[in-house]
Amino acid sequence: MQEGRARTLHPNSPFQLLSDCEREVMSLVVTGMLNKQIAGERKLSEVTGKDHRDKLMEKLGAKSLPELVRMVNVLGVAPRGIER
Repeated sequence: MQEGRARTLHPNSPFQLLSDCEREVMSLVVTGMLNKQIAGERKLSEVTGKDHRDKLMEKLGAKSLPELVRMVNVLGVAPRGIER
């Protein structure tokens, strides 16, 4: 894989199973934001934000946040630009 280029994701990739909300939460998580910050950014309760994070980690099979970040970096799928 060339530097700076994302891999093409297989249609059956677990990343394809994520909802738009889960992808947005994933983008925020991998930038180092805390649950409370993510909830504020997405205008969710902290519990709902954590639920989205937990569900996306379950779908991807990530057992920890560092593992999630490694997955994202290897595949080059996030973070997307966060528009404000």
